[in-house]
Amino acid sequence: MEPRDPRTSRFIREAMASEMLDAETEQRLAFAWRDNRDEAALHRLITAYGRLAISVATRFRRYGLPLDDLIQQGNLGLMRAAEKYDPENGARFSTYAAWWIRASMQEYVMRNWSVVRTATNASQKKLFFHLRKVLLKLDDGAVRNETLSRSIARELDVPEAQVEIMLGRMSGQDLSLNTPQGEGEDGREWMDAIEDSSVETEAAVLNDLETRRRRRLLYSAVHALPERERRIIAERHLSDSPRTLAEIGFDMGISKERVRQLEERAMTRITHAVRAAAEISVPA
Repeated sequence: MEPRDPRTSRFIREAMASEMLDAETEQRLAFAWRDNRDEAALHRLITAYGRLAISVATRFRRYGLPLDDLIQQGNLGLMRAAEKYDPENGARFSTYAAWWIRASMQEYVMRNWSVVRTATNASQKKLFFHLRKVLLKLDDGAVRNETLSRSIARELDVPEAQVEIMLGRMSGQDLSLNTPQGEGEDGREWMDAIEDSSVETEAAVLNDLETRRRRRLLYSAVHALPERERRIIAERHLSDSPRTLAEIGFDMGISKERVRQLEERAMTRITHAVRAAAEISVPA
C-alpha cells in the first residue's frame, strides 16, 4: 500500500464521520445553492457525500493509481455534480453525484493508466473497465466452440475487432520513445520514426489571422445587441465564470424562461450579423 498523504487521511476520517442527509434536506440544500449560490449549503451538500467519493475510489485502486489522486478526482466529480444538479428533476443528489464521481475517475484512469492512450471510443472504454471481469468468467469455462475474442465481444456487446485491439494493447508494455529500434549501431530511436506534425509557419500565421478576424466579427456583433441581450451573452458566454439563467433572471427581475428566450434571440442576431459581415469581407 502506498504512503497516504496526511491530508487525505484527515479527509477520510472527517468524511466518514459526516452527517447523512435525508431527501428533503438534500433538496433544500440543492435549491439554496442553485437559486441563491449559498456556499454554506454547497459545503454541507458536498461534505455529506465525501464518503461516496472515497467508496468509489477504493474500487478504482485495482488500476494501480494512488488512492489520494483518485479521491481528489472523485471530489472534482462531486463538485461538478453539485453544479449540474437540478433538484426539480426528482432524482436524489446522491444518485446523480455517484454517476459524476465514477465518470471523473474513469477519465482519470484513462489518462493515466498507460502512457499510450488505451481507449478512444465507447466500445474500448467498456472493454477497458470490464475486460478483467469477463476474462475471469470465461476462465471458468464459458468459452466453448468460439474464440476468446468472440466470446468477449458477445458478453459485452461490442465489435470483435475492438476486442482484438484491446487485448493486444492490454498485453503489451509501454516503451520509452528513446528506446532503440533495434540492435544496430546507427543509434536510431523510436522518437526518430515519429512524423513531425507541427503546423508550418505560414499556415500558423494564416490561422492566427483568421481567428483574430472571426473574434473581431463576433465582438462587434455582440456590441450591437440591445443592452439586456448583450448583458446576457456576456455573462453566459464571455465570462470566465458563466452564470446560470436563474442567477441572471434574479438580478434582472425577470423569469429564467425569459432569460433563455432573450439569449436565444441574441444568438440568432449574432449568427446573422457575423455571417453578413463575413460575406462582405470576402473579395469578389
